[in-house]
Amino acid sequence: PRCSGRAHHPSGWRGRYIEAAKQSFPRKLTLEGRRVVVDCAHGAAYRVAPTVLWELGAEVVSIGVAPDGFNINKGVGSTAPAELASLVRERRADIGIALDGDADRLVLVDEAGAIIDGDQILALIAASWHAEGRLRGGAVVATVMSNMGLERYLKGLGLGLLRTAVGDRYVGEKMREVGCNLGGEQSGHMIMTDFGTTGDGLIAALQVLSVLVQERRPASEVCRRFTPLPQRLVNVRFAGASPLKHEAVQQEIAAFEEKLGDRGRILIRASGTEPLIRVMAEGEDEAMVDATVEALAEAIRARAKVPA
Repeated sequence: PRCSGRAHHPSGWRGRYIEAAKQSFPRKLTLEGRRVVVDCAHGAAYRVAPTVLWELGAEVVSIGVAPDGFNINKGVGSTAPAELASLVRERRADIGIALDGDADRLVLVDEAGAIIDGDQILALIAASWHAEGRLRGGAVVATVMSNMGLERYLKGLGLGLLRTAVGDRYVGEKMREVGCNLGGEQSGHMIMTDFGTTGDGLIAALQVLSVLVQERRPASEVCRRFTPLPQRLVNVRFAGASPLKHEAVQQEIAAFEEKLGDRGRILIRASGTEPLIRVMAEGEDEAMVDATVEALAEAIRARAKVPA
């Protein structure tokens, strides 16, 4: 065809998004008196995120706001929050927000510089929305990577945790299927269908900030909703046929699943992009988790062709 597509640049989109993001924050609240450090990863939110936070009253310190077309996510953002954590401590900020390049993912940093992952963020938003009668479906959707600590925390609130394969697309599909309005990943992708059909890290951060303001406690307390169970992940590289097809490997997996019982779980899956088997275990006893992962990884290695 002579023309394969068109690009349309609507005017005023930035202002409309800023207003929509602000409307997700309770009108009766303000961020006045709060110091927030935001890392925009030299990406999509480099203008809008600092603006939204400032217009809601926060004192804003920004990094990762100088995109040049090549530096997106390089040493900054949700996958590299070390600089953010250092700056939060240095500036004595109340909280740090790290978005990724396309701003659909976030991690938070508390006032002491400790990282707050997606599982803790899901727990906080779920508890807040449940208390306000806003959480639909009686459950939260997450992936198989989310910690059992999150599942137990939600159960204590009378809520379920529905797990999907890894990937926010699967989270979104399950949410639509079962009628839930909150889902996300341990890595920080957050989907809140009250505000949109895809992930939005800034709007997720605003939900956390609203709880921070209402509870008047530091982020280190507000954002630590549960104690994660020890979790360990080992990657086993292979060539040729997947070693998971060996009956001996399956028997080993079944034996350890029985041993862990309801005190832990095992997740073994092939990478979708590399010749890797990801071996993950979590449970109440860290020593048992380590021993389980090592034994299963060794069983897989013994039946895997080593790549040249």
